[in-house]
Amino acid sequence: MKLPLSWLKEYVDITLPLPELAHRLTMAGLEVAAVERRGGDWEHIVVGQVLAVAPHPNADRLKLATIDTGAERHTVVCGAPNLAPGQRVAFAGLGARLINPQTGQAETLKAATIRGVRSAGMACSERELGLSQEHTGILVLAPDAPVGAPLEQVLGDAILDIKVTPNRPDCLSVLGLAREVAALTGQAVREPDLSYPEEGPPMAGRAAVEIEDAALCPRYCASLVEGVIVGPSPAWMQERLAACGMRPISNVVDITNYVMLEYGQPLHAFDYDTLREHRIVVRRARPGERLQTLDGQLRELTPDMLLIGHGAGPVALAGVMGGAATEVSDETANILLESANFSNTSIRRTSVGLRLRSEASLRFDKGLPRELPPIALRRATQLLLQLAGGRAARGIIDAYPGREERRPILLTGRRLAQVLGVSVPREEVERTLESLGFSVAAQGEADLSVTAPYWRTDIALPDDLVEEVARITGYDAIPTTTLAAALPAVQPQPGLELKERLRDLMAGCGLQEIVTYTLVGRALMESARDGLGVSAAVRVANPMSPEQEFLRLTLRGGLLAALAANARHQEAMRLFEVGRVYLPQAGDLPQEREMLAGALAGPRHPPFWSREGGSLDFFDAKGLLEEALCRLGVEASFQPTEEPFFLPGRAARLQSSTVSLGVVGEVAPAVAERFDIPLRPVVCFELDLAALLPLAAAPRYQPLPRFPASTRDLALVVDETVPAQRVLDLIRGFSLVGRVALFDVYRGEPVPAGKKSLAFSLAYQAPDRTLTAAEVEGVHQRLVQKLETDLGAALR
Repeated sequence: MKLPLSWLKEYVDITLPLPELAHRLTMAGLEVAAVERRGGDWEHIVVGQVLAVAPHPNADRLKLATIDTGAERHTVVCGAPNLAPGQRVAFAGLGARLINPQTGQAETLKAATIRGVRSAGMACSERELGLSQEHTGILVLAPDAPVGAPLEQVLGDAILDIKVTPNRPDCLSVLGLAREVAALTGQAVREPDLSYPEEGPPMAGRAAVEIEDAALCPRYCASLVEGVIVGPSPAWMQERLAACGMRPISNVVDITNYVMLEYGQPLHAFDYDTLREHRIVVRRARPGERLQTLDGQLRELTPDMLLIGHGAGPVALAGVMGGAATEVSDETANILLESANFSNTSIRRTSVGLRLRSEASLRFDKGLPRELPPIALRRATQLLLQLAGGRAARGIIDAYPGREERRPILLTGRRLAQVLGVSVPREEVERTLESLGFSVAAQGEADLSVTAPYWRTDIALPDDLVEEVARITGYDAIPTTTLAAALPAVQPQPGLELKERLRDLMAGCGLQEIVTYTLVGRALMESARDGLGVSAAVRVANPMSPEQEFLRLTLRGGLLAALAANARHQEAMRLFEVGRVYLPQAGDLPQEREMLAGALAGPRHPPFWSREGGSLDFFDAKGLLEEALCRLGVEASFQPTEEPFFLPGRAARLQSSTVSLGVVGEVAPAVAERFDIPLRPVVCFELDLAALLPLAAAPRYQPLPRFPASTRDLALVVDETVPAQRVLDLIRGFSLVGRVALFDVYRGEPVPAGKKSLAFSLAYQAPDRTLTAAEVEGVHQRLVQKLETDLGAALR
């Protein structure tokens, strides 16, 4: 909300310097994001009076204007079509900084010779002064602007850009902000007089209003002014609208926008003579109905949209935008003014559904008070009579089926002290609330019965009143105190701690975390084909879009979609996600399980001349999981498995005793193709955190070994069917084996067909002594014998 300080001063006296006022508003919950000072750079620009306008001797489209600035007279060359004798204009002398309309940059004005005539100054347009984008003609000032006065004194202003929170629609108006300033500074608010002469015929019989759905339109008010003259609005109104970011159009339209900014109540002006039967019907749209709105778009309406109709169909989208058929034009003579209250949810649904946001819908979807329409209507009718002429009908139409009485709220002294942490005298509480427009009545010695003013739709609870006291008194004025009780003990959350440890481990291994939607579409689930059909997924009753229709069964689909979307911009992809999946249960809600999933693809290392390349593959993902499980203190093995999602022979299930912890494998090429992933291979893994949690051990300190290790290499020839993991498990079963690692796998001559060679590096070590060569040799021979006996292994 942009608030011109000059407009604010009409309703409340400003007693604070501008920086202090901005600070007080911000501390009261109305953040002043910026302060724009208009006119601070208007040096050498004064008010001038055009004395004479003569043709340029050497140019048909240029004129010579004689302008009086009080101290001297200047003759300047001007091409503005609206220049005329007697006007008061903004005259810029040499050295003034003006905006160049062609470049948009500020430039210093210098004397110039134009078609043989020297021009030392210029009459300025709004664009050149930085007021708006208008530069087709010069800016014409008010007739009473003092000649010779600095332009800053006439048009200078400060505009506060205030961020209004959604619960304060009353502050989307100048009067609403004036009430806040008055309460903060101890001043009184001056509200406009709403009286106007009613010299026309009675409103009864001239127009009628029918409300078909009172829940969507609790109140509809209308007034009639006949014999108006449509034309431009006065300069002061245009300046205020422009300062608030609105484009002046005509006096009738500008009045509706002006009152909306003044009171916060949107209004609409109908051409009375275009309304069939002079009858307004507020109803839901019918199937197939269409409306051409003021922006020229033909819009398809649905039955959940509220519209304004007459005898021949729709004429406006309620609370969003008017229709072209009843638009006010230069020929309009009679105006029907609308001021209504609509359901905020209905207006928001319509504006979002049609992708049509307006200043009116912005205010309606915050929830406006039902008492406001007749007040704003009388103000608009008054201004219409003053600026457009005509006669107002006697009385107004006020259809009010949704009348509600405001109920008082009991604010106890005990609750006030409990929430604020300090005791506030009752007299101060009364004074603060009354300064905001609340009605306050004493209840006993410490309690108050408080009724909120009509414009405060956000007040419903005693704590809302406590907040008002705190923010007007000043949060910084509330003394700092210690806590009344000790901090509660930290409750252990092993599940959360496990997720955070895994996130740190994955990030430490070079993976990037992503977050995908828990709701997925049918196409994504069918592309993944992870063994769980779409029919098993829980469908959302009212999905926002086809891409968010089902609760996901795995994290794999979202990971692959993210990998595909980013693979064209990044060579190596290493992604992981920690999130919930929703597994169906017969006759019950889905089971929510926390999972960790990851996907790898692309080159293992950046290209480098001294290092071999290669792509990330199954063994990179396997090593990553081994590292993570080792850090968690979990012993697990990799067992072969088959799933449609993975390439046959390139998938393994993580097993800890009889517990299945997850799966890792190379994604089947057909699956990667459906996701349009350009990289090959693609490796994916998934861990079940619920199964992992009971096995994960807390980190424990382990001292470094004090005694040296003795290393041996062991090369074995085993059958092709013997997994390397089985050999590793058997070797680790010997007590003095400290470390063991597989460092080579070989097939080919001289190893016989059907056999393979596995080479291991072993470290023998004891925690309490240095092993002798004899001890190491004895353990090594027993190990070899065990391998020969159990696996049929032979030394190579």
